[in-house]
Amino acid sequence: MKLVEQCRYGIHDLCRTELDSTSRLPRFNMPLELGIFLGAKRFGTAQQRRKSCLVLDKEKYRYQKFISDIAGQDIQSHDGNTNSVIAQVRDFLRAESNQKVLPGGTVIAKEYMEFEKQKRKICKELDLDPIASTFTDQAYIIAYWIKQKAVG
Repeated sequence: MKLVEQCRYGIHDLCRTELDSTSRLPRFNMPLELGIFLGAKRFGTAQQRRKSCLVLDKEKYRYQKFISDIAGQDIQSHDGNTNSVIAQVRDFLRAESNQKVLPGGTVIAKEYMEFEKQKRKICKELDLDPIASTFTDQAYIIAYWIKQKAVG
């Protein structure tokens, strides 16, 4: 809730709604977070009404099967392709933030692939589990990689 409150931009990927193999239930955290974000944008303070979001799913119109009430949103599909997601997020942030200088999607995707190649090694150095790490751990791992890259 605090992240949604504090963020001007929201990026919500609805593709992870498959059934869990153990519980046989879907995980609906992302649709819930999207609902909270849209509610804050619609009913919140003047600052909250300035929010803007990008909504993604892996297939065009797939969301209509499980969350049809958001049909008025401009939902982008990415076909499960990481490079497509990166390009769409980049383009959204470029358009919404008015940043003059922002690397293109291809450049960012290349950097991401470099990071992913080194992530296990970094996690080992930091004594972190790359799979069971928290959001805060992930942010630290990324910051560590950026710092190492600048030094190296």
